[in-house]
Amino acid sequence: MKALQFNVGTLQFIAAKSLTPFLGNRVLLKGPLKTVRLAEVPEPQLPSQEWVKIRTIYCGFCGSDLNLMLLHDSPTASPFTSFPCVTGHEIVGEIVAKGNDVDDYDVGDIVTLNPFLGCEARGIAPCCPACTAGRSCNCENMAEGDLAPGMFIGINRMINGGFAPFLVAHRSQLFRVPTGLSLKSAAMTEPVAVALQTVFDNLPEPGEKVLVIGGGVIGNLVVQSIRALAPTASIFVIEPSAHAADLSLKMGASKILPWKQAVRKAADITGARAYKPLLGSKILMGGFNRIYDTVGVSYTLNMSLRMLAALGTVSVVGIGKEVKLDPTPLWLKLQTVKGVYGYGMVFYNGEKRHVFDISLAFMAEGRIDAQTLVTHIFNLDAYMEMITVNMNKGKHKAVKTLVSFV
Repeated sequence: MKALQFNVGTLQFIAAKSLTPFLGNRVLLKGPLKTVRLAEVPEPQLPSQEWVKIRTIYCGFCGSDLNLMLLHDSPTASPFTSFPCVTGHEIVGEIVAKGNDVDDYDVGDIVTLNPFLGCEARGIAPCCPACTAGRSCNCENMAEGDLAPGMFIGINRMINGGFAPFLVAHRSQLFRVPTGLSLKSAAMTEPVAVALQTVFDNLPEPGEKVLVIGGGVIGNLVVQSIRALAPTASIFVIEPSAHAADLSLKMGASKILPWKQAVRKAADITGARAYKPLLGSKILMGGFNRIYDTVGVSYTLNMSLRMLAALGTVSVVGIGKEVKLDPTPLWLKLQTVKGVYGYGMVFYNGEKRHVFDISLAFMAEGRIDAQTLVTHIFNLDAYMEMITVNMNKGKHKAVKTLVSFV
């Protein structure tokens, strides 16, 4: 079958990283050092009787896919990946075959899946503490067990991702799509779950003023998640793109803050006092109690800490490279920096549920509108056009792009 395959070796990595400052990203997308290509790969078979085979319907193109292809990820995560791999982890599809030990799902069911390959999928028992707590995304055995290293479907050489017509998934990864929910929305379940988990982990108090940095896919879904879980909160967004900023307002943001005046505006909004150091940007005493940074680079993280109130929490949703951080606000104001990665079990309305289930329910009930964010759909052969659009979202007024297999 034809699939979108990523591959890079150590020498290729060194050569490509050396040349990109001079020749740009085209080194990574064209020519002998390119990291991704269409390839013929074997159609997957069930690894055991606990797995199902899925015919892909839609697969979303994630910012992490682009970072992988452009070699922006930190090498620190490399022990938990394996190449070559077929990319794509935001998946909705139809079960076309199942093992004898899969009891809760049938052939013909339309499902989305938690792409993370935790202890259960790896055949490891007893499960690690993270998996036991319902957070398979943070599994301690991502390089162990019956599978090759790889945190999730899409960066594992044994389990191909969704940029292929077929894939396999463990029974523990499956979530049935509610009747009536559009399949384009269902393809957005994974990023919706990321956003909802972010807010569950740093939930605003009634009427609280909060700040979201970045109005892209995840930033927009964080805005919608706050509106769904804390409807009386005032949500302020920093987003330089006019198109993304307008969409944030449409989806529930209270106001857009101008990027270059963000600290001063934050002081006005929250009643904080701004102080100017001998060198560097202003720091607030007071400020937002909760900030959600969906960009995660040095500039936004340092700005977050300066605008965050004493005892406040910043959720770092964006996955960037190594950052240079001034920790002064962190200790001066006793702040908490909370890492955000994946999703799991939470208590909601007195019941313990997986965030994937809540995401599907919220979309089905209209409490989160994910389909509006889908602006472009491509077939697999047009993958280079899709990458180009994602590298120039403002120019193309793109938000979320999907690959269609229908």
